[in-house]
Amino acid sequence: MNTSTLHNPHDRRSDHDVTNTVQVSSVESVRAAVQTLFEETFPGAPFDPAWLAFHDFDALFSGREPGYLGCDTSYHDRQHTLDMVLAMARLIAGHERAAEPANRLGPERATMGLITALFHDAGYVRHQTRDAAAHNGAEYSLNHVSRSAIYLRRYFERIGLPEWADVAAQIVHYTGYEVSLDQIELADPRDCIIGHLLGTADLLAQMADRCYLEKCRDRLFPEFVVGGIAIAEHADGGVAVNYRSGRDLLRKTLSFYRDSAKHRLLVTFNRAYRYMELVFDGTNPYTDAINRNLEHLRRVLENDAWTLLRRAPPAFTAIPDAEGTLQRLAARRIRSLADEGRIRLRGGPATRGAPPPPSPEPATR
Repeated sequence: MNTSTLHNPHDRRSDHDVTNTVQVSSVESVRAAVQTLFEETFPGAPFDPAWLAFHDFDALFSGREPGYLGCDTSYHDRQHTLDMVLAMARLIAGHERAAEPANRLGPERATMGLITALFHDAGYVRHQTRDAAAHNGAEYSLNHVSRSAIYLRRYFERIGLPEWADVAAQIVHYTGYEVSLDQIELADPRDCIIGHLLGTADLLAQMADRCYLEKCRDRLFPEFVVGGIAIAEHADGGVAVNYRSGRDLLRKTLSFYRDSAKHRLLVTFNRAYRYMELVFDGTNPYTDAINRNLEHLRRVLENDAWTLLRRAPPAFTAIPDAEGTLQRLAARRIRSLADEGRIRLRGGPATRGAPPPPSPEPATR
């Protein structure tokens, strides 16, 4: 890709990728961009399984797959997944350009990686009967990756690719914190590379989102409340308040990047983000966008200038007003804990009971 296709970052639309050329809220737009990259990278290889997976992803997230209710998480919505899949396709293309022939992933493994990317957040989507007790997919924040792994096993068997089911169910954990990555056992080192690309794509796509800061404040915080991450309950009845509000979550985002995300990008995932430079003629628009977001956040925090965060992008979910619904569910949970005397609201939620453990890693930032 020639850098002449890149854009002025101030002109970027809220539902477009870092180059402002792909509408990442559109399955058709992202599928076309990914197919072009795939066919350029693997001439003559069939794109059909990935094409079908885009179709099935759309059915699952829109609520058209039988038995499922569709996506109702406003942060982890359709746009996030499509943005991540596009980043994954670019990383795969960059890797294949850089790797020696013996270390290349090949079209079959690349297809597995793309399909795993498409369903890496499938665990947030509720099943009509198995998940009848849940009110929102965010309730599965702490175990959604394991749920995605179960979905992926079934999906690869369903589409006639059972040989990849176990690998996909393991590498999807590179996008989360539920399983120690040291515990993942993969027979082929190229599968580990796919895992690195997958985890990298997930971090790059969401942190480079043009509205990342507003989405963290207005959408991720309610998901964390509903999912038991912002306010964690202990077996002894005590609670640990890890994030007091959307603003508090943003105040801790710089340390999240420094202590967790950056370490993953640099060390855990072996600097896989640099494969973007092979696609963008030596530049990396994703890391550039992340740096702009973090610098803007520093300005907001240093000047207490919260009015600078004024974007209100649409959420691409299966239900209307998903953002408002999540905020109401979060407010209801906070009020319930306050009524029980387990937190106090004046000045923000406060811990009560046993001393809180260290704050958990944000599950899916």
